[in-house]
Amino acid sequence: MASRTSRPRPAFRCTECGWTTVKWVGRCGECQEWGTVVEADAAAGPRTAATSPSRAPAVPIADVPVEAARAVPTGVDELDRVLGGGLVPGAVVLLAGEPGVGKSTLLLDVAAIAAMGGRTVLYVSGEESAGQVRLRAERIGALAPSLLLASETDLGTVLGHVESNEPDLLVLDSVQTIASTAVEGGPGGVAQVREVASAIIQAAKSRNMPVLLVGHVTKDGSVAGPRTLEHLVDVVCTFEGDRHSSLRLVRAVKNRYGPTDEVGCFELTEGGIVGLADPSGLFVSAAVQDVPGTCVTVTLEGRRPLPLEVQALAVPSTVPNPRRTTNGLDSSRLAMLLAVMHRFAGLRLDQQDVYASTVGGLRVSEPAADLAVTLAVMSAARHRALPRGTFAIGEVGLSGELRPVAALARRLGEAARLGLRTAVVPASSAAQLDPARLPAGLTLRPVHHVAEVAELFFADADERATR
Repeated sequence: MASRTSRPRPAFRCTECGWTTVKWVGRCGECQEWGTVVEADAAAGPRTAATSPSRAPAVPIADVPVEAARAVPTGVDELDRVLGGGLVPGAVVLLAGEPGVGKSTLLLDVAAIAAMGGRTVLYVSGEESAGQVRLRAERIGALAPSLLLASETDLGTVLGHVESNEPDLLVLDSVQTIASTAVEGGPGGVAQVREVASAIIQAAKSRNMPVLLVGHVTKDGSVAGPRTLEHLVDVVCTFEGDRHSSLRLVRAVKNRYGPTDEVGCFELTEGGIVGLADPSGLFVSAAVQDVPGTCVTVTLEGRRPLPLEVQALAVPSTVPNPRRTTNGLDSSRLAMLLAVMHRFAGLRLDQQDVYASTVGGLRVSEPAADLAVTLAVMSAARHRALPRGTFAIGEVGLSGELRPVAALARRLGEAARLGLRTAVVPASSAAQLDPARLPAGLTLRPVHHVAEVAELFFADADERATR
């Protein structure tokens, strides 16, 4: 029997993630975006023919010049730390963060420093008028003759400013407010953001002009707009901070020219944003006397060790289900630690409200802070302060054992620099340390289990409670 010739079925493709389907649907089955599934060309095989390289023929990799691709410092040390040394010519950097966190202030400061250094900088604002940006520049001392300012929302006009002024640095605030008349849809739409990003990237690569883009974020903290925006740019940085705190953190989520485990610390003040080269003391309280319910730990933000104080409070509950309230800590992690303390340390808190918080507003998700949270809760429940100068680093498992942590030597060195002298650490991590390289005056208290921690600091308190 002769086989029937199969006709090519029409295909539909998602413009966001590339997911394909045989029929049109309103919502992508992969990335769950609405209105991104369009009909794809059903022609089989590639349509682009090979051509001879006209502008840049292939050369041996050792003969490729690298001087033009070296990073140029921005003048803001904390930002250079995150970027990997500075801005690479032709690089496109996307800085995303919540409204009011200080993105525009930071980039205006970077633009002013570059302009004061003799470079021509074009600052395009699509959210504020030129007068509003000028007032902010005057407040933070960012007035420079070669800092050019334009308030535009049309992509063609922005590219015209780039053609006429030929800047050495372009700052675009923000990519979601710029739109092209050649593309349908309003500013911030999927097609508009993709068109704006593609045009700006092409201009940056052709001119070896670094570009700083400001991006909005959604409710869950991810970059607003199509996912392809993060793929197109070279560097993606997130700007984090609490409205009630002056501390700001810049993290590199993606970086083609440097590491992605560095964190820059800034302080937002009335006179602008200031880099914090040594932010260690911001997260430790300056109590003049020993207070129950506190314990210091050392977390890693990227590769930077930061001493952090954890505070806990345990009070009798007035409701059938006791409260478990956290600030800066994971609530589910606290619940797990309370269960471990109940099972292996004999600490019953089923009729008490437990509150746990970090000092300074820093949010901690690293498991190495488990031991400090455990000691803080034990100290609060037994009304017994830890010895002055004591800090704890370690991850607590469900069976009560203490697991090793990374970069313990670096954490111990930072704690010793602040005057902390007694370290409670997992025994498995302490066995890997070289005693000759420990900071002078530092005493290690290796422990294997949560029960040992309770016996080490609160054994006499438990004996008095049972009498």
